[in-house]
Amino acid sequence: MIDINLILNETEKVKQALAKKGCFADLSEIIQLDGERKALIRRTDALKAERNAASAMVPKLKKEGKDVSEIIARTRMIGEEIAAGDKKLSIVAEKLSDLVSRLPNLPDDDLLPGEKENNKVIKVFGTKPEFDGYKPLDHVSLCAKSGLIDYERGTKLSGAGHWIYRGKGAQLEWALLNFFISEHLSDGYEFILPPLALGYDCGYGSGQFPKFVEEVYWVENAEESDRKKMKFMLPTAETALVNLYAGEILKEADLPKKLFAYTPCFRKEAGSYRAEERGMIRGHQFNKVEMVQITTPDKSKEAFEELVNKACSLMEKLGLHFRLSKLAAGDCSASMARTYDIEVWIPSMGIYKEVSSVSNANDYQARRNGTRYKDANGKNTFVHTLNGSGLATSRVFPALVEQYQQPGGSIIVPEVLRKWTGFDKI
Repeated sequence: MIDINLILNETEKVKQALAKKGCFADLSEIIQLDGERKALIRRTDALKAERNAASAMVPKLKKEGKDVSEIIARTRMIGEEIAAGDKKLSIVAEKLSDLVSRLPNLPDDDLLPGEKENNKVIKVFGTKPEFDGYKPLDHVSLCAKSGLIDYERGTKLSGAGHWIYRGKGAQLEWALLNFFISEHLSDGYEFILPPLALGYDCGYGSGQFPKFVEEVYWVENAEESDRKKMKFMLPTAETALVNLYAGEILKEADLPKKLFAYTPCFRKEAGSYRAEERGMIRGHQFNKVEMVQITTPDKSKEAFEELVNKACSLMEKLGLHFRLSKLAAGDCSASMARTYDIEVWIPSMGIYKEVSSVSNANDYQARRNGTRYKDANGKNTFVHTLNGSGLATSRVFPALVEQYQQPGGSIIVPEVLRKWTGFDKI
């Protein structure tokens, strides 16, 4: 969440930054509640000091043979006032925390305001494939023709937005995952296989809750209606990885933490009947390898560049045509201060589709989940968290089969995948 001191001391600057994300927040209630909270703390502290002073007098007065009944009665009354003050403080603090937690992260200063219309292409990699003398097929037709994906039976088993990898399709999918994993291991990242069902605190700590609480699949429990006590299916491994050290104070010498995880991902909001989202382009379940770095603020920019370069390197080694785009403030997700998208070319659609978003949350997530480190001065400081897909296969796979297709519908397998597929052509 946003540092409350920024809201209090640089209110207009915070408002302007939020407006770049399309969030026109009235911060007056937050400021008022924080004033109430501080006043209640001062009042309660004063009452506790008065009670302690009065209690300290009782033994002395008793020793002198004096009546202490009034003092004891007063200390009891003060105790009741303290209890009432603590209860009110708890209510005010919870309301204040809820309001602040609903604000999106502040975008970095260099980001343009607005949404997709202000995204900027930074670099284009490779050239669009050319299909001389024949009309290329779309990935749905190619996958059906070669028996790689069974859309019909995937829908039969689980409904729209689901598919089944079959035969060489399953081998190609697994080869992609093995390739990604191998690359991250060689770069010194730690491999994590997290739980797929997570507790509410993970969604809150990553910044997805409470705003996007309806966009995940909840593990229903007939005996429990409070979602804060329920579990949900992980929408991305980022949700698990950025909470791995929640509530802990790390050693600066142990940073950065460089992690990656393979998981299937589950997204309730996904799924569409639009032509550009046919087949595997958008679904309720898909495979993804996710990268995360947990680092110190002074190394945050360096970590971001590393993650961007890693995601681009994977695409280059696959030989796919893609571009790198810097997102405008409003197109970044709520938790992120900056995001670069790696977008692959889908020939049949004539458009680029995002296959990786590399993002920096700065200390926004760390403030929510309490991940800190002890700096050189002995001060406990919030870490910075960064994440990036490395990569999601549900769009890499369609782009691969379309860009590598040959006359007649055969598909060349990229060289880097062949040691895992065992074949070089489909």
